[in-house]
Amino acid sequence: MGGRMLWLLVPVLFLCGTCWGRFVVEKNSLKVTSPNSLKGIYESAIGNFGVPQYGGTMVGIVAYPNANRKACHSFEDFDISYKPTKPGGFPTFLLVDRGDCYFITKAWNAQNSGAAAVLVADNVAEPLITMNTPEEENSKADYLQNITIPSALISKSFGDRLKKAIENGDMVSVNLDWKESLPHPDNRVEYEFWTNSNDECGPKCDSQIQFVKNFKGAAQILEKKSYTQFTPHYITWYCPELFLSSQNCKSQCINHGRYCAPDPEHDFSTGYDGKDVVMQNLRQACLFKVASESGKPWLWWDYVTDFAIRCPMKEKKYTKGCAEEVIKAFGIDLKKINKCMGDPDADEDNPVLKAEQDAQIGKGSRGDVTILPTLVINNKQYRGNLDRTAVLKAICAGFEETTEPAVCLSDDMQTNECLENNGGCWQDEASNITACKDTFHGRLCECPVVEGVKFFGDGYTHCKAKKPSTEGGWSFLWVFFILAIAGVSAYGLYKYRFRSYMDSEIRAIMAQYMPLENLEAQSHIRNDQS
Repeated sequence: MGGRMLWLLVPVLFLCGTCWGRFVVEKNSLKVTSPNSLKGIYESAIGNFGVPQYGGTMVGIVAYPNANRKACHSFEDFDISYKPTKPGGFPTFLLVDRGDCYFITKAWNAQNSGAAAVLVADNVAEPLITMNTPEEENSKADYLQNITIPSALISKSFGDRLKKAIENGDMVSVNLDWKESLPHPDNRVEYEFWTNSNDECGPKCDSQIQFVKNFKGAAQILEKKSYTQFTPHYITWYCPELFLSSQNCKSQCINHGRYCAPDPEHDFSTGYDGKDVVMQNLRQACLFKVASESGKPWLWWDYVTDFAIRCPMKEKKYTKGCAEEVIKAFGIDLKKINKCMGDPDADEDNPVLKAEQDAQIGKGSRGDVTILPTLVINNKQYRGNLDRTAVLKAICAGFEETTEPAVCLSDDMQTNECLENNGGCWQDEASNITACKDTFHGRLCECPVVEGVKFFGDGYTHCKAKKPSTEGGWSFLWVFFILAIAGVSAYGLYKYRFRSYMDSEIRAIMAQYMPLENLEAQSHIRNDQS
């Protein structure tokens, strides 16, 4: 019985090393624009699934269903649909209650009902948490990667206020903003990928491998042109001192219990051990270090992709020999990698793995890394699907507007949100005029300018043309003529005033001479008389 308890306790203690850390919930702003009683900006926690619109915004109307309020069942069973019946309607933010089923189930049912986003109202008064995906053994959700709508958790108090406003018949308009979810410190985006070489941990391991394969091309383009700085990381735990001499720690750890990983199959009697995973993780970390020193850090993507293909656990090829054959194929110095890895049996710190453990601890606004896989972009943890398009969009949102590299603007990466239901914007089907404008950071509902005619309105429900008229032109001419006449009059008045002034000056000067002439004349007269 004691051995059984020890077998269960050691993995739990490994995991608790991260549970005691500081986990930061990534948030975005939810702005309520109506009714007046709710106007303001509220916090919401980004779900760790779906596709957050990093760098963009989404405007919509909040709806609270009359039935199936926890969204644990399909809304079709209740004859409830939020799919638009005609163009120009606002997107629906479906408000659902927390509880009774997984967050991803709520998001999936909301998406199938036609909702553009899902807001989950907490059922207890507590700080916001991150809505994460369930553990593999407890979930058969094959639809996880197909969830495309964004999701957010809101506080119980805010949720109650939204429900009350909706029940009172108010139209609750909201704006979900992801613009500041990722900071823009400079022209280079820095991101980290916390991963694992283990390929036997179920769907999460499969999704990691598939992501690396799909994202490799874009990642290498960004890295080669210095648009990004990428760093892979690997989580390890230490063995509690109480169990250092146990067989469990010896099979899962290297360097005398300093660096450990859980058993891949969760069975200590068969297959590979946790220490095998630690060694392969260390090899990948050292390969990245050596490749970076040679000026080719992007070779990490090639190696990890080929290693997953050529050295899988299922085929019993997850070995040092297979890994070294892959390394040789890329011409990377194997001796430097082996030197970097050091002695796994030595009772001392390994500099590379020690640095990895230190990096797990959060600094500043970034929390501890406790979830695998984890993507950190510009020191902010990414929330959403581990999908090439979603991740690339998040990385591209880390660039300042208009500074995105070409790969961010490629057709296969761009999604035209105006194609479906006209993006929820106003349109005139008869004239084929729309207010929907697709941009990299999402669609905008903005009244257009068509052949010199400017349309005015909110862009969502109405746009009205204001035709240019000749009144403005005639007004301009009248103003011009009036100004011209005023100018001529002013000039004439100036000339008149100037001439009058000169005449008066001349008369004044002449007046000074006249007395002299009179005096001279009088003098002559007196002389003659004498």
